[in-house]
Amino acid sequence: MFEATLSDRQGRLDRLQIAAVVGLMLLSVAFVYSATMADDIARELAWYHQTWVRQVVWFALGTAAVVGVCLVEYHTLARWAFVAYWLTILGLVAVLIPGIGTTRGWGAMRWIDLGPLGQFQPSEFAKLGVILALAHFLSRPVDELRFPANFWKGIGLILLPFVLIMKEPDLGSAIVLLPTGLVMMFVAGTPRRYLLRLVGGVGILGALFLVDVLFAPPGWWQIKLEDYQRHRLMTYFGRDFTPPNATPEQRRRARELEDAKSYQIRQALISVGSGGFWGKGWRQGTQNSLGFLPRGAAHNDFIFSVIAEEKGFVGSVTVLTLYAVVLFTGLRIAGQARDRLGKLLAVGVVTLLFSHVFINIGMNIRLMPVTGVPLPLLSYGGSSVLGSLIAMGMLQNVYIYRKGY
Repeated sequence: MFEATLSDRQGRLDRLQIAAVVGLMLLSVAFVYSATMADDIARELAWYHQTWVRQVVWFALGTAAVVGVCLVEYHTLARWAFVAYWLTILGLVAVLIPGIGTTRGWGAMRWIDLGPLGQFQPSEFAKLGVILALAHFLSRPVDELRFPANFWKGIGLILLPFVLIMKEPDLGSAIVLLPTGLVMMFVAGTPRRYLLRLVGGVGILGALFLVDVLFAPPGWWQIKLEDYQRHRLMTYFGRDFTPPNATPEQRRRARELEDAKSYQIRQALISVGSGGFWGKGWRQGTQNSLGFLPRGAAHNDFIFSVIAEEKGFVGSVTVLTLYAVVLFTGLRIAGQARDRLGKLLAVGVVTLLFSHVFINIGMNIRLMPVTGVPLPLLSYGGSSVLGSLIAMGMLQNVYIYRKGY
């Protein structure tokens, strides 16, 4: 069973899902090229230093990782679940150590510098570690999940990486762990009363958090957030940054700050809306080519806006259709899995991918605050690409062995 080559199993691969994944990869290369080559500096770089070429390399490495994952039956992978989980925890701890973790952007320490190989983001692989470990833990007999101790152990598997990722800080990557873990626990058969109490508690805490961030008066105790995170939330909810007793000069500066913080989302909305039905044409998007979309974010966080401007409604629907195929074939794989472990792995991957797609596209059209969550298989990024493709390999693995070959 374990010695068969991947070519022997090609008839058992979910080809519809593979076709959708390949379609997303091709779109990614095309629009990462469009988003980055509008920059004069980028065009002057040698071809092997250009961003779209690096994206192709990451896709090639990710495809090799998919083949490797598919060659090992998922029960064998599950035996190493907690080893993988604790390795990812070590990575999350290491990235917080000065001298090991690399600071970028707004001061976030999320990356480990690997020199010529680029930068490694442990949180992308921690998501997969949580799915693998939680699926292995929850695949025990359903009766055992009724014990409160096992319920809290499952919660602990989610909360430990959640807290470490929040320390970076990376609010977006931390948030996607919550629906992923809770849906897996629900599907596994965890008593609903436990989950309802937990969701209710989280909802109350979330409401108190927003009230504190958005409405707490000056001098009042506030939950500790980075300034840019607080400003993003206040911008999203339309709150004014200006203190009640501010001077005219302070009010002017506050308006300028508000304009700066809301700039990205306003430009993304303009990009999406200006594409019309057919779009302006590949590499013809003015928001991107004239630099209104931030150069450093157009090819990752706002890649959907680039596609919407250049290929319009048709391009946007194409992207959504490809994701729908990936997600629905993933649900079909979960339904056809031969045991609870396979079902939980598939459900975890599908929920994780859905959360990423919902949050990223939502922030491009102002349904969600800007959180920096990448769009799977479309956004540029080595760790994100590798993590997404390994997740797809896990889905295919469950499908390959659905009948116990």
